[in-house]
Amino acid sequence: MNAETAVPDCARELLEVIQNSMPRLLALDEASTARRPAPGKWSPREIIGHLIDSASNNHQRFVRAQFQESLVFPGYAQDDWVEVQRYQEAAWPELVDLWALFNRHIARVMTGMALATRMREHTEHNLDEIAFRMLPADQPATLDWLMCDYVTHLRHHLRQIPALRS
Repeated sequence: MNAETAVPDCARELLEVIQNSMPRLLALDEASTARRPAPGKWSPREIIGHLIDSASNNHQRFVRAQFQESLVFPGYAQDDWVEVQRYQEAAWPELVDLWALFNRHIARVMTGMALATRMREHTEHNLDEIAFRMLPADQPATLDWLMCDYVTHLRHHLRQIPALRS
């Protein structure tokens, strides 16, 4: 595999996270996945729902970034999205399957990107506002950085599910 078609590290990591998490997620029972650890905290269903929303938003960012000059994207109100989509009422296996399938697709999008596209520096971005690890507005950003930030965010939330903390 040459440098132009090399699989991004974040795509490989994303696929590993899915593979390693799926059995542990699917082993959880319906009751425990609906339990909120504290008032104002998300249940495992809502966490996976949030990660589906994150996948939806970031999928669009990764695709659009290949056709635009900046890395400026809209944000979203994550708590409102989780609430209106009623993840708390959804069947656990369906949520886990949707999360896994969507993220496998994102890994495919990441893998299909040209290296020059992934590594192109953008001086115009709003990753100081929408990224998980805020990148200062005065620092150039790459799509590769944003994709890796997505995987870091995903890992962060999966660790909030007790069965995936180790």
